[in-house]
Order: sequence, then C-alpha cells, then structure tokens
Amino acid sequence: MTFDITRIADPLFVSENRLAAHSDHRWHQRTEGDSEQLLSGTWRFHYAEHPSTAPDGFADTAYDVSAWDEIAVPGHIQLQGYGRPQYTNVQYPWDGLEDIVPGQAPAFSNPVGTYVRTYTLDRPLEEGERLSVAFLGAESAVAVWHNGVYVGYATDSFTPSEFDLTGTVVEGENRLAAQVFKVTAGTWLEDQDFYRFSGLFRDVVLRRRPRVHVEDVQITTDVAADLGTATIRAQVALDGSGSVSATLSGHGSVPLPLTEAGDGTLSVEIEAPRLWSAEDPHLHELAVEVRDEAGEVTERFTVPVGVRRFGIEDGLLKINGERVVLLGVNRHEFGVNGRVVTREETEADLRLLKAAGVNALRTSHYPNNSYFYELADRYGFYVIDEMNLETHAMWDAVVRGRIGLEEALPGDRPDWLPALLDRAASMVARDRNHASVVMWSCGNESFGGSDILAVADWFRSVDTRPVHYEGVHWDPRHPETTDVVSRMYAPVTEIEEFLATHRDKPYLLCEYAHAMGNSFGAVEKYIDLAYREPLFQGAFVWDFADQGILMTTPEGESYVGYGGDAGERPHDGEFCGNGLVFLDRTPSPKLLEMAQLYQPLHITVDRDGVAVHNRHLFTSTGGYAATVTLAREGVVLASAPFTLEVAPGSSASAPLPVEIPDEPGEYTVDVAFALVAATDWAPAGHVVASAQGVFVVEGTEPAATAPGAQAPQLIDGIHNVGVRGEGFTVLFSKLHGGLVSYRAGHGDAARELLHSIPKPSFWHAPTSNERGWGMPARDGQWLLASRYASLATTDPESGAQNPATTVVGDAVEVAFRYTLPTTPASESTVVYRVSGDGRIDVRLTARPGEGLPDMPEFGLLIETDAAFGHLRWYGEGPHESYVDRRASARLGVWESEVAELLTPYLRPQESGSRTGVRWAEVTDEAGVGLRVECAAGMEFSALPWTPFEIENAAHPVDLPPIRKTVLRPALMRRGVGGDDSWGARTHPEHLLPTGELEFAFTLRTVTPA
Repeated sequence: MTFDITRIADPLFVSENRLAAHSDHRWHQRTEGDSEQLLSGTWRFHYAEHPSTAPDGFADTAYDVSAWDEIAVPGHIQLQGYGRPQYTNVQYPWDGLEDIVPGQAPAFSNPVGTYVRTYTLDRPLEEGERLSVAFLGAESAVAVWHNGVYVGYATDSFTPSEFDLTGTVVEGENRLAAQVFKVTAGTWLEDQDFYRFSGLFRDVVLRRRPRVHVEDVQITTDVAADLGTATIRAQVALDGSGSVSATLSGHGSVPLPLTEAGDGTLSVEIEAPRLWSAEDPHLHELAVEVRDEAGEVTERFTVPVGVRRFGIEDGLLKINGERVVLLGVNRHEFGVNGRVVTREETEADLRLLKAAGVNALRTSHYPNNSYFYELADRYGFYVIDEMNLETHAMWDAVVRGRIGLEEALPGDRPDWLPALLDRAASMVARDRNHASVVMWSCGNESFGGSDILAVADWFRSVDTRPVHYEGVHWDPRHPETTDVVSRMYAPVTEIEEFLATHRDKPYLLCEYAHAMGNSFGAVEKYIDLAYREPLFQGAFVWDFADQGILMTTPEGESYVGYGGDAGERPHDGEFCGNGLVFLDRTPSPKLLEMAQLYQPLHITVDRDGVAVHNRHLFTSTGGYAATVTLAREGVVLASAPFTLEVAPGSSASAPLPVEIPDEPGEYTVDVAFALVAATDWAPAGHVVASAQGVFVVEGTEPAATAPGAQAPQLIDGIHNVGVRGEGFTVLFSKLHGGLVSYRAGHGDAARELLHSIPKPSFWHAPTSNERGWGMPARDGQWLLASRYASLATTDPESGAQNPATTVVGDAVEVAFRYTLPTTPASESTVVYRVSGDGRIDVRLTARPGEGLPDMPEFGLLIETDAAFGHLRWYGEGPHESYVDRRASARLGVWESEVAELLTPYLRPQESGSRTGVRWAEVTDEAGVGLRVECAAGMEFSALPWTPFEIENAAHPVDLPPIRKTVLRPALMRRGVGGDDSWGARTHPEHLLPTGELEFAFTLRTVTPA
C-alpha cells in the first residue's frame, strides 16, 4: 500500500488504514502508564510551501535528516517560524487568492510539514502484544510511515488518528515519519472562527495492546424515575480470548462487583445512589481487570463514572429530575501557545470558570483534548460536545444569495456525508463515558440539509443524549435535526415572542453576549428570563479567552497581536478578541460581571433585611458562611456573621445583624456568602454570591462655602479673568476660551493643576461593538464637536459678552459659550463659579442640533500633569463599570494608579470608566492634586491618554508615552452593549437623551493633610 497524495482533495478520502475510534480509557499491564510511551518532544522537520516541494523518500530508514530543522511536538509550525499564522472568522483563508471549489486544495500555497523521529521501545513487545501510534491532534490531515512503510492517513484535526505499527516494528531503533497537510478536502469542514495553523499540535503516543485487551468500553447509567436506584452497565469489546471482571467503588465502603448481563455487558444496581451533577460532581470508579484463558491478568484500568440522569423530561432539560439552567461559556482550546494547551492550563481554566459560577461549557467548535472531559467530570460542568464541523463561508454564501441551496456545504451532498459521520463517530466513541457530556452537537454555522440530519439521527441511534444544532434556524427544512431550539445572539424580546407561540422544545442560546472588547452590557436581562421562563434554559457566552499571538515590536516590546499583525491576508482584525479573560487568563471586567450574574444565590438587601433565593438544584446554603458588613464612605462601621439556611430552589429572609445609624450620611451594607471549606476549584473563604444595599440617611446640607471663607478677588483684565483667594488662583482666558489655570497655593510654590483648557466632551474612543454597527460614521460629528468647538462670538442681539463674568453673592461666575461644528450646529456652555475657599462649581450644558444622534458621552475633558497619577475615588468599583454593566461593581472608596486604569483590550478603546462616583481625586507623591465631586453621582474616568489618542492606537503598545493625566467627569457615557458585535446597539435605556443636557460637578484643590 502506498500513499496517493492526489487523493487529499477527495472528500471521500476520509482515512486509510486508521484504527477504529475507541473510548479514551487508559489501560496498563503491570504499573500505571506502562502501556504508553510518549513521543512528544523534539522531531526533525522539513517545511514546504506546497506538496510539490515536499521531500521524496524521507520515510526510508536510510534517508539522512540530520540537516533538517528541529521542531517541538506538540506545536503549531506557524508559531515556530514557518509560514504565518492567519486569523479569519467567516472567510476561508484562501478566499480571493485562489479560485477553488469545495474539496480542492490551493495550488499556490498549501504548506506541508514533514516530521521524522526515531525511538526505541521502553521494553520489547511481548508475545501477542500489538503496537500502535496515536496522533491526538494533527491539523488538518496526517499521513504516516513507520520504518519506511506507509501505514495510513487520516483527516479530522481534533480527534485521534491511530495506526497499527505491529507489523513494521523492529528491535532497537525505529523510525516514525509523518506528513501533515494544512489544506485537504476535510479543511473545507473546518472554517471555524479561529487562527489557522497546521502541524502536530497534540501529543503523539505509542500504545501497547496486550494479547487480551479491552479495545472499547461503553458505560451507561440508568437512574430510576424516583432516583432511588441506579443501574451501571459496562459494555466491553474484548479483543482476544479471555474474561473481564469489574468492581464499582464510591458507593459504600466496599467495592461492588458487576455481574455478567450478556453480550459482553457487566452491570450492577445500587440503591440510594449519590448522583453526579455540576453542584456535586461525585465520581464512582469502575475498576476493570482482564485475564487470558489461563487466568493470567493481561491488563487493568479504571474509568470514573458519574451516575446521573440528563435529558428532556416533561418538555424540559433536566438533570436528575430537576429543570436546569445552563449558565454557559463557549471555550476555544486556545492559549499563549495557540491550540497547544496543556492539561495544567486546561485545569486552571476550569477552576477559574467554576469559581465564576459557570456550570456549562460548549466545546466550540470541535472536540477538545481528552483530558478536558476528564477534568469537566471532576470539577462539574455540563458539556455540549461539538463535532469538528463549520462551513461558515459557504453558509454565508447561501444566505447572501451567492450560491444556491444545492451548493450548500455539506448540505444535501452525499459525497460529504461519510466525513461527517466519521467525525461524529470519532467524537462519540472517545467521549461518551464522560458524565460531563450531556449533549452532542452536530457542529456550528454550517447551514442545514440532509447530511446534518443524518448525523443527528446517527447520534440518536447510538446514544440517549439530546442532540443540538443551531443551523436549523437558517435552514428549517429538517427541524427534527435538533432536540432543542438553538439560536445565536437573539435579543431577549425576540426569545419571549418566540416562546409565546412555540412550546415544543427547550430553548438555548448556544452563543450570546458577544464579549468583544469592552462589552457584555445588559446581560442580566437574559439571566432574569432564564429564571422566569421555563423553556428558556440557558445560554453560552461567546467566548472564554481572547485569541491572540504573542509578538514583539521592532523596538523589542512584547504585545498580543491579532488578525493581520503577522502580515496575513485575508484576515478579520481584532474580531478574535472576544474573551471574558485575556490571553494570559487575566480576568477582564466582563468576567467579574458574568460571575455576579451567574452566582447561585439571588440576594436582595433592604432596610428590612436580607432575602435570598437559592438557585441551586441540590445544594442548600449550609456550606456557606455569610457575612454582613456595614460601612460609610469606605470606612467599616460593623461586621457580623449571618445565618440563613435556604434549601435548594427555595427562598428565605432574615433581618440585618447590623444597624444602620441615624446619623446623616450614605451607608453601604454588603452581604457575602463564602465557602466554609476548600473545594477543588476554590479555597475556603471564596465568595460565591454577594450583594450590596445602599442607604441614605437624610440630614442638613453642608454650607456652600467653608466657614469663614472670604469672597474671592476678581481681576477682570483685557484678555484674562483672574480669581484669587486664600491658597488658590484661577485664570480664565478670553482669547482662548476657557479655564487656563487652576493653582493650589501662591508664588513659586504654587502647583498648577491644569495641563490645558478643559473642553466639553461628547466622544469616546469607539468600542469594538460600536465599530461593528458603524458608530464612527454615524456619530463622527460628536468627535468634531469635542475636538473643534469654537468660542461663540458676542450675541448681536443681547450684546452679552463671551465669556460673561458675573459676581454672584460671594462667588465669581465665568460662563463660556461654544459653537459646535455639527450639522445642524449645536451649542454648549460651561459655567464656572469660583468660591472663596477655592472650590469651582462647574455647570455644563449642551443643546444638540435638531435630529442629531445620541452622544457617546457628555462631560468635561480635563488634562492635568502626569505627576497626578494616583486615583482615589468614592464610587462604584474597584473594576471598570458602565451603565449597562455595573451589577458586579460595589460602592466604596477605592484607589489605583492612573497608568493601570485603561483595560488592556486587544485593540485600545473606550474603557476604564467608573459609575456612581461621588468624588474622585488624583494626587502626586506629595499628596497634592485635584478633586472632582458630584453628590448625585457621575461617571468618571482617569487615564493617561485622551479618547483621541486611544482611538488612534492599534494595540496598547502603540499608545504614546505617558505625559499627562486625563480626567473625564461625565453625566453619562453610552452603555457598552454587546448583544452582538456587528449590528446590535446599546439598549435604549442606556443611551444619553437626545435633547438638551445639563451636568454639574465641583472641582477642588487637594493638599496634604
């Protein structure tokens, strides 16, 4: 048998001589791991841009590869200096570069990586033993030779490709060779939204099979309707003549033997089983022993078993008889080394997600490494296991009318069905023993058709789990393809309207809350719906972590690159930056918001006490320690433990264990429920749910000026208006149109607090979502208004001067009127009232021209010196918050360095703001600085850059050196939105009004105490 390279363009050439897929149990003979030999490490490597330039004869044992490069396995070749990584979302990587049809590989560029390594077996093969090699991940197809003999070929990048080596193995040194093709016919089925790589990106493993061997085991658990008993069955496929015995641990103190039930099945029934769920991921252990006909043990292995019942019951998705809400996240298998993700990194991801309240994951959009499922079993996640299928570009072509329905891929094409069924079978055989896998998914964004229907029917023919597929929404010819209604990015109102008349299937959002850049706004609406509409059973955030490539500038600075940064074309820019966490797993503010919304206890705090609804299905609040903390403006006044036992699915309330004082002021009451004991995923003390109540005790308003303050001195000059008082000087420019100086102190020791003239601000750096719906084009007039406002001329009718200077009681008031270059023209006025104690009360108004769109923000942009780099504020924090993403923020006194406040999204954009700010001050090392106050609460931003500088930077590393601190107190900024990133706008209630606006706040100097 020889390898025919021309066949890689044939969709029917799915595999050749590949071993049948089997369960992922790991057997051993004498000691744990003795049946495996890892071949990962350093291989000899040859890179060719096209199969025609790949080497000939390399597989022969006499072929000298000593001059070849060395490469790491696992690893992507594009991240090791060969070719370019390429990020595309919908479009195929070759689109517009080569005119090819589905199945064909590009003639111009189709990189081939040729790998060679030698090995010696840890010990010789024993009589009757067989040897295989498993490539656990090869993108996107691999051909294999052993000691010069061709042994097989396989497609599907994301399930194992295993080949028998028994007939070609020799004593001593053996030579294994492989060619990995980036593009084959199968690649047309792998158009996922991700970086396009190639190579051996998962481990390569040698496996020994003893003379009598369990090739495959299928475990099922049948739980009685009353949950009182469960039957565990293990169906084994025995290769060779012998016998199998098994025991079950984890139920009682003594392992229970399984008995033969015929057809190679062993079974045992247990009473009062401890059931597996995301809340209590208890795993039994099945220990299997295999003997040959002489009674000698040939192998042993164990399989964790989660005893649970999941499925559609009474029209709802239920786990162990209870309706479940899937609080989900989509997770690409991606990290700092691309899709080369270790077990340790995977475990860290799952611990982080578990601690954030996530109970469900979707393997978008391919099967993950096998240890992901093992860890999901142990930590407790409901997993939608998705087969490796996405043909988004072809789907898009159908929807856009570029091709007809008959050309959809895979659609109704019979020549593509074998590849689909092969991928489905490989996934099911490997993953079906995992309790965490609760649904099979037919793939992602591949339209519809009879081929995908056949896959769904096959799933149902071999397993009882429900089947998921979203594409039925776009091609409704075969609604029976999916057992659930699955949608992406549907607004809450649309879901409610649909469910008002469609009550036949549970409804899921397999993707929602597109977390691109600064987004994740108004997500609480979805969570609220999930807990009041029985058929809406959850949603999966898109997605877990930013995809990015570690890169270095010519100057040696490191940064995270995105589409196009590697010089690839075509590409889709920063559309890969959708993560709740950044590439290095640093949590973004979006993760903190999700954790608040996903928390298992719904808590409300009022003067009457604390009310808790326990959203757990099986867990009471008894495992949590509750604490109530009373504070006033950041100062803790009292803290007390709090006992409230709430059964799963129930509600209860209790009075506060602390008393809110009668003294006037603003008080916060924080309630937190924390783990009493450590778990696998978090230490004792980890807060699983929290809430805050804010209470105002009314009292006498403070005096307008400090006691004893003298009226300030007014100096109305030719070109400037000066105002002096004890310890301060203020200067307004009639020529340049604004406040040009605000000094703390007098003489040479005075500190200037302003870097330039404050100007009305109507603009922020567009977020990724705003770019998606065309905000810069629609709202660009507000950018002009912010940058190019001009001082209005004297009013010809009233003769009023601009600026207008007035003495009002013991204060001096200076008003500037600006004309804004919008069409039609708009106006803005800034009025400064300077009191004798140095306080400046600012009143900002805007009168937009008729018909102009809502503003991105409305406030004042104040530049100060970079030395004022420490921010302390009383408001919501500590992390970034916006009007539609503030559930996780808490009112308190917080502090941070200004240089650290711009959230490092892949592409710089509006970020770093705080909501509900009562006061904020920026100070230097000596404690001198500027204070901004707004008793009603404002949005406040302190950053080292203006919105214009942020907008101009393609990456954080491109931002200019820090030369100033930029304050932006604002009435409001537009909410970040995030239903999707290509058209969905911020919800109306989170937009600024379009009429006349007014905003008032106060400036003060800050001096050391």
